[in-house]
Parts: sequence; structure tokens; C-alpha cells
Amino acid sequence: MDINQVDIEKIVQQVLSQMGDQKPDGRKQTAPQSFSIPKRAKVAMMTDLRKIEVKEFDIPEIGDDEMLVKVEGCGICGTDVHEYKNDPFGLIPVVLGHEGSGQIVKMGKNITQDTTGKPLALGDKIVTCTIPCGKCDACLNMREKDNLCENSGIYGLMPEDDHYHFNGWFSEYLVIRKGSTFFKVNDMSLKLRLLIEPAAVVVHAVERAKSTGLLTFNSNVAIQGLGPIGLMLLAVIRTMGVENIIAIDGDEKRLQMAKRFGAKYTMNFKNYKDLDEQVRRLKELTSGRGADFAFQCTGVPAAASNVWKFVKRGGGLAEIGFFVDNGCCSINPHHDICKKEITMVGSWTYKVSDYPITFDFLRRAVGIGLPIEELITHEYSLDQMNEAMDTNMKQLGIKIAYINKN
Repeated sequence: MDINQVDIEKIVQQVLSQMGDQKPDGRKQTAPQSFSIPKRAKVAMMTDLRKIEVKEFDIPEIGDDEMLVKVEGCGICGTDVHEYKNDPFGLIPVVLGHEGSGQIVKMGKNITQDTTGKPLALGDKIVTCTIPCGKCDACLNMREKDNLCENSGIYGLMPEDDHYHFNGWFSEYLVIRKGSTFFKVNDMSLKLRLLIEPAAVVVHAVERAKSTGLLTFNSNVAIQGLGPIGLMLLAVIRTMGVENIIAIDGDEKRLQMAKRFGAKYTMNFKNYKDLDEQVRRLKELTSGRGADFAFQCTGVPAAASNVWKFVKRGGGLAEIGFFVDNGCCSINPHHDICKKEITMVGSWTYKVSDYPITFDFLRRAVGIGLPIEELITHEYSLDQMNEAMDTNMKQLGIKIAYINKN
């Protein structure tokens, strides 16, 4: 058989290729992924109140302790909307978005694993948590409460005043900086990954509630406010086995979703002439006692005042609705606190250690059939972010999300 030089070269290349696909133990070796990274990419930058513009920047060089992530999408949070309307944090100009997920496309040589120690590789899907400062009182003296870091960095809430530019998830790419906390989440769908951050907010709140010793399997639990946080909270306590749940809101569509998430009863506060009628109805649903535990999930001061009336004597309350200053509310210290001897806890964002618990919650929620992914009701592209914000402000859906289809 005649074999010419070209044939020999092909055979040699084939053999070498096959040898390269084998590990020393004979198992097939997967070639490392590589990605085509553009020189420039787009961000949706908030440049003024109620104004987001698409801008393009050079993608910076990635340092040894950094990563470049291609953004897959990001949920829109109520905090984003507050910033969009009023800039309470003084961040303008800013690239918002902190509920995102993306794929690692470039890694510094010192990046080998995520925050829990899982090995990382190009192509892995990740979500980010916080960037603790390591210098404040919480970081130095209360390490189990890193959520109280006074200078915590959060992607999507960083002013656009440095060379990175890709600081928020409302963009095509994100630069993960040194000192960040992040988690590999390859085993979850995109929608679940976009719900991790708000789910972590709720998981932290439930852990705070459990610290009172008043949240048990047979508790009568009232949840006031059925936005993404309230519905997610309902899902968390359902996965814990709590069944006696009363969901309170003024939107019938959200009340119906609450029933699908496992609420035993729903109350539309608009159907009652005053707070006294609401309290009477809630007591009817709890054998005349009131709620053993209540979660206040709105950012409305009047609601924060009303919720105290729903809690029975000796009961508990968790306030998780105010991540920005929406004003003060009035309570009666005698009737609402002392006479009832209520145990109240506040809840602020989440700890890094809440994230692994959150992953288990989401897997459990899917496993028992809760329609968790249906919380995402609207999807928008990067150049539609003003429209997305408007949809959120009008409460036309539940969770609004940016999806990067490029």
C-alpha cells in the first residue's frame, strides 16, 4: 500500500491528538475551553434619574486575582428601582444589577476555586455575593455577621468612577475583582440562577426568624407583601414544612400565585374597610389568636405599622422590607411591644454563608413542585432597560429580568 507524505502527516496528527485526549490512567481528557472575547462590550449605565443609556467600553486586562464573566442575565431588584427613581445612594453614573449570573470566560492565574472550595474552570457558571472590606467592626469583631460590613462592595451598586466600567450585571461582561465572594452553580437553570440573590435575602430573614425560637412546623405565619421577596419567603417556609400560612397583599394575581406556592389562606387588604377588620379576619383564621410569627416584606411605612397588630401576644416578627429609607412608621410601644411581649428581629441582606443554604432551598423548592421559576414573568434586552424599569415600577409582573441573548 502506498502512503505518501501527506497521509503520514495526517496519521501522525491523528495519533498525537488521540494521545492528548488521554489522561495517564487511560481516561479521556477533555480539552480546556477557550472563548472569543471582544475588545469592547456594552453596559446599561444609569446617567441620570430615570435614564439608562447603553454605552460601550474597552474590556480591561484581567489581573492574576480577577475573572472576566460573560453575563447571561440579571434580575431587577426593588433596590435598583429606588436607585433609578431617586439615587438614594448617590451612585450616578452607575451600572446597576446585582442579581446576575454569568459564565467565566477568562481567569487570572490565582483563581482556582470558588468561595466554598469548588474547583473552577473556564465555562463554569457563577453568581456573586459580597466583597467584605475586612477592616470595619463587623469584619474584625463579628465575622459571623459579614452582612453588616459597613463598606461592603456589591456588584451593581458601585459608582462608575474607576477603570473597570464593568461593575454591574446590567452589562454584557462583568469583571470579578480581588476579594470577591462567588459560587459555582452549573447545576441550576438560568432562571434559578437569577433568583439566587433574592432567595438569599429570604433565607437570611428566615434564619433570623428561627433564632427567636418562635417559628415552628405548626406556627400560624402571616406574610405581608407578595412581591418577589414575599413569595420567595413563602416558598422557603413551605420547604421547611410550615403549612399554616396566611398571605396578605392587594394584588389578586399575586395572591393567586401565593396559593400556588402553598399559602393556606389569602387576604386582599383592599377588601376590608379598615385595619380592625383585617385583624378580625386574621384572628378568625388562627382560632382567635393571631399570627405566631409575621414577616413584613413591603417597603411601605403604613404596612410596617399595621403588621404589629397581626401578631399574637408572645409572638414574633421579622422586618425585611426596608433596604432603603422609605420613611418612618408609628407603633404603640405599650400595645404593640410591651403588652404583647413580642420578639422582633430585623434582617439585612445576607451573609456569605447563607448562599450554600440558598442553593439547597432552591433545589428543594423545585423538588417538591413549587413553581419557583415562574416568578420571572418578563424578560428584556440591554437596550430595553428603561422599559424594564417602568414595567417593574408599574408592578405589571413579579420578577423582571434582563437576559443577554448575544
